[in-house]
Amino acid sequence: MRPPWLLGRAASTAHVGPLSSMSMRFEIVTIFPEFFKSIFEHGILRRALAENLIAVGVHDLRAFTHDRHRTVDDRPFGGGEGMVLKPEPLAEALAALGIEPRTERQQIEVSALAPEGSRTRVILLSAQGLPFTQTVARELAALDRVVLLCGRYEGVDERINQLYCDQELSIGDYVLSGGELAAAVVVDAVMRLIPGVLGNEASGDFESFGVADSEIATDAEGVPRSQHGAGGLLDYPHYTRPAEFAGLCAPEVLLNGDHQQIRRWRREQQLRKTLANRPDLIERANLSLDDRRVLESIRKEAAQRDRNG
Repeated sequence: MRPPWLLGRAASTAHVGPLSSMSMRFEIVTIFPEFFKSIFEHGILRRALAENLIAVGVHDLRAFTHDRHRTVDDRPFGGGEGMVLKPEPLAEALAALGIEPRTERQQIEVSALAPEGSRTRVILLSAQGLPFTQTVARELAALDRVVLLCGRYEGVDERINQLYCDQELSIGDYVLSGGELAAAVVVDAVMRLIPGVLGNEASGDFESFGVADSEIATDAEGVPRSQHGAGGLLDYPHYTRPAEFAGLCAPEVLLNGDHQQIRRWRREQQLRKTLANRPDLIERANLSLDDRRVLESIRKEAAQRDRNG
């Protein structure tokens, strides 16, 4: 029996979980649809599907072939290693999803004829793509529909990219066997930013790569906030009970109940961790004058340690 989330040629409007006009829709085109089964059955993603906050369709690319062997790939023109995904099955899969070529789709979306819920982006997952970041995830979370094409073998015929894709994305500077893992990463990162998916609406504001303080409206229920918005920095370290473990104690500042002290400590830790692990983020981060003073102090400490050997 076909799993309820596995779609064939004629089932392009069926989705995991119930579908309503309020759901954001992800469409995944792949030659390994079974790959996604366990991903949709656990954690926040399962709850988001069950509560109709998102909908996901997984489409088997081989359903859009016409030969006995269900061929989706062929040798590359010009020679070279590996095989390339053919353009015809991908074009048919996109047509079955109602996806027009990019230029036609863009003309419709900017016109007065654009139907409600038509904001769509077609993405090719590829090692040659632009980096997938939290900023890109926020952009995608504002759309109505995201179509993810999972590359395989040596890649996808470039004409599909030219004709249909709005964006080519990579999840990191390494090569995967295919785009399925990358598609799962994109769905997970994007759906967390959709209102109602996380139990606490503010959770996404206060984690790594979260928004700046200026984008967070107010403290909840008048309680002083003990966190800064990340503003593009990494998250601060977290501790929970017991207060002492394996001879190590949780920082005293976290135990005293002074929200302002906790907030200052956490911001300093964000800056320390980002400077140590991702110094490239410092240049792009939304930093206050106080942040810059703390950074200068951290750098002086490091220089002093280097001098002392």
